[in-house]
Amino acid sequence: MLKLYNTFSRKIEDFKPINPPHVGIYTCGPTVYREVHIGNFRTYLMADFLRRMLEYNGFKVTHIKNITDVGHMRQVGQGHHAQNIDPIIKEAMDQGKTPLEIAQYYTSLFLEDEKKLNILKANVYPKATEHINEMIEMIKLLLKKEIAYESDGNIYFDVKKFKDYGMLSGNTLDKMDNLLEAVRISVETDKKDSADFALWKKAEKDRLMKWDSPWGSGFPGWHIECSAMSIKYLGKTFDIHTGGEDLIFPHHEDEIAQSEGASGKKFVNYWLHGGYLLVDGEKMSRSKGNVYTISEIEKRVMPGGRQGFDALAFRYLTMMTHYKSKMNFTFEALEGAQTALNRLKETMVAWEKPRIGCAEYEQRFLDAINNDLNMPEALSIVWELVRSDYPTSAKAESLFKFDKVLGLDLAKNQKSKIKNQKLEIPEKVTKLIKERDKFRRQKNFDMADKLRNKIKEIGYDVEDKGNKSVVKKV
Repeated sequence: MLKLYNTFSRKIEDFKPINPPHVGIYTCGPTVYREVHIGNFRTYLMADFLRRMLEYNGFKVTHIKNITDVGHMRQVGQGHHAQNIDPIIKEAMDQGKTPLEIAQYYTSLFLEDEKKLNILKANVYPKATEHINEMIEMIKLLLKKEIAYESDGNIYFDVKKFKDYGMLSGNTLDKMDNLLEAVRISVETDKKDSADFALWKKAEKDRLMKWDSPWGSGFPGWHIECSAMSIKYLGKTFDIHTGGEDLIFPHHEDEIAQSEGASGKKFVNYWLHGGYLLVDGEKMSRSKGNVYTISEIEKRVMPGGRQGFDALAFRYLTMMTHYKSKMNFTFEALEGAQTALNRLKETMVAWEKPRIGCAEYEQRFLDAINNDLNMPEALSIVWELVRSDYPTSAKAESLFKFDKVLGLDLAKNQKSKIKNQKLEIPEKVTKLIKERDKFRRQKNFDMADKLRNKIKEIGYDVEDKGNKSVVKKV
């Protein structure tokens, strides 16, 4: 039975989709004002492993991943000097471009990085700016139900009108003042209650991004965007919502309140949240200079001379930690992941063509991924299989099946160059290998061993794979 940890119930539950074999997943996507960092991509990889696991089990997944291109306000400064800014507008003004140009540019970079990481394309990448009408209609419904109210052109959700507020995060209204301060949410003076959150904000006269509405010119709140888009594409109730644990409160809590307030139905059946990514044991911070992007790790030069990493090495690295746990990123760990990935590909290059797989390992792999997406256990089973005595044709068949979940492009990379491996073999070494192969055929293993040692002195190693000799740089 497939089991998932549900943040809402705080326990592992059997997964029962609403309309099997169909499964709907919504993932909170990026705010596109700069390159997406590896902490966000850890969460998107979690969603990708989840989708691949479901499809491996025969489910037909519809995956929606939004693009936030307006409304995600960030607080700058503290106390009386604090102000909320839209980072896309700020970036546009800093670069002398339009907000649309900024959003389009960083959206394209995000999609390129997803491709490098072999993240399956979502069925739809809805943009907030293209769904303003849906947001306005939802706000109108909340006002009609008197769960929201207008104040000086702003529309707020009245959390006291939603009795289940706090069920996801565990935050109750009596804790709200301290919580709002902790997550750095400014408290507007025109609210009935400090916990109320914005559905629509009145626009300043010179604001770059604003829309007409029944309440005047303005722009949507961040939370309403995800509710409107997820309901449009997946329905009023859908199966799974994913995101980082930093989104549990207030974003996902507010999504539930406004969605269920509008529809009167349960919003999401299963909430999955990925743990934080630390860098060298510390929280990522631009002031510390420890926020990295995929393009930066691809260009990273290591003290030992390694020239950059595969994006897939980061994908491999994320599998080594369970998605709910904190993950500590270091470049040394990434180097280990790159080495392991290279070794896996190197090993498979010499294997025979895939045939009937290894049923025992395939069942164990399935059990691991179906147990709350236990990718560390699944990866351990992969290496057990690689080291097993099964025929290489059987191991290849099973590994190619596993790769439908792992997403490491193992079949493709059998025929491609291995990252950082010099495949141009000097003529002198080639001659020695041919001579050694001749002695092997003659069963003169003493001479074959002597030539292997001679080849090793030049800086190369020879590994015998059946009748083939596989050469690699020492």
